[in-house]
Amino acid sequence: MPRAVLLILDSLGVGALPDSALFGDAGADTLGHIALRCVQGAADVDRCGPLQVPNLQRLGLGLAARLASGELPAGFAPEISAIGAWGVGRELSTGKDTTSGHWEMMGVPMLDEWGYFRDREDSIPALLLKTLAARAGVPGWLGNRHASGTTILAELGEEHIRSGKPIVYTSADSVLQIAAHETSFGLERLYGLCEIARVLVDDYRIGRVIARPFVGDDAGSFRRSHNRHDYSMPPPAPTFLDRLCQAGGTVHGIGKIPDIFAHNGISHEVRAHGIDGLFDATLNTLTGCADNGMVFTNFVDFDSEYGHRRDVAGYAAALEYFDRRLPELLAALTPDDLLILSADHGNDPTWPGSDHTREHVPILAIGGGITPGSIGIRDSFADIGQSLAAHFGIAPLPYGRSFLEPR
Repeated sequence: MPRAVLLILDSLGVGALPDSALFGDAGADTLGHIALRCVQGAADVDRCGPLQVPNLQRLGLGLAARLASGELPAGFAPEISAIGAWGVGRELSTGKDTTSGHWEMMGVPMLDEWGYFRDREDSIPALLLKTLAARAGVPGWLGNRHASGTTILAELGEEHIRSGKPIVYTSADSVLQIAAHETSFGLERLYGLCEIARVLVDDYRIGRVIARPFVGDDAGSFRRSHNRHDYSMPPPAPTFLDRLCQAGGTVHGIGKIPDIFAHNGISHEVRAHGIDGLFDATLNTLTGCADNGMVFTNFVDFDSEYGHRRDVAGYAAALEYFDRRLPELLAALTPDDLLILSADHGNDPTWPGSDHTREHVPILAIGGGITPGSIGIRDSFADIGQSLAAHFGIAPLPYGRSFLEPR
């Protein structure tokens, strides 16, 4: 009986999409630029030399990247016989964010425009913040601009503790982020504040409200904790996850997957953090996953810890760690299991700013009777969900084309 594992290497883009110039991202290439910096010796911090990801290469990552960008990533083997199917996906949705990417993968592309707080300063409307402060009982706000999460903590964290005013900020994504100190403000109080905000931002079509708790004593020691929580708008239509559950299957959502889908279509939620913890949780969950079950994990650290922070060496080291652990997962699969690795958008750590980049994503698949070789450039991330539907034998989704069928 079938099972499936879907791993999202959050932000591992492999080359700019044809419309990337509309987003200011023409020339972005997350994997390609990381690999190039590694070959150049510009990523030799706690690691050294060319990017070492032999297992991802065997699954076809380099070949997929060449399909998207026209060039094999620097230092990758020029001739390799991939053990799985490989290709790339182009995003049909209008954004370059986590929610759009994941929803589209599961068969529900976001074809309407999200709402955005586009102004770089005074980004969030005053009326919205005034109403939120009144309902939540907070004395006011700090920040209210486009900002890097780590930078704004260093700038405003101490004032937040003194004043009790939460820190609000946004980015190029459809998001409202609220940061507060876990001890002085209170974790549950922050969650309650974000729940109120989730209701208020619906009128603005904002995709996510993100609670950003932090710890530490001063600007030099503040750091975001692992108690982040995302409050997402629910998908506008049933996703593949909903359909699998309705068909009697089980969906194990690991990490931030349940939050992304507003907890819809999730049978079992597993909280884990860090690439090591998320990998451990994936293996442990797969061990207990029954027939007609799916394990769905998002490895958020690639994005949050390295992409947004423009940390090339850290991103490279994280990819190398993930690659070293892949044989454990491959060994745990049965012949009927289908493993798919992909990403939800790009976040080129060599790019200006700290926002996501609009890129192709790799699609690597092995098992489940799939034939190794190229599956080409796919017109939508929804091909992943359609392929999972074919694998589990459930009705086709409205969007996407299965790569389990002959091209």
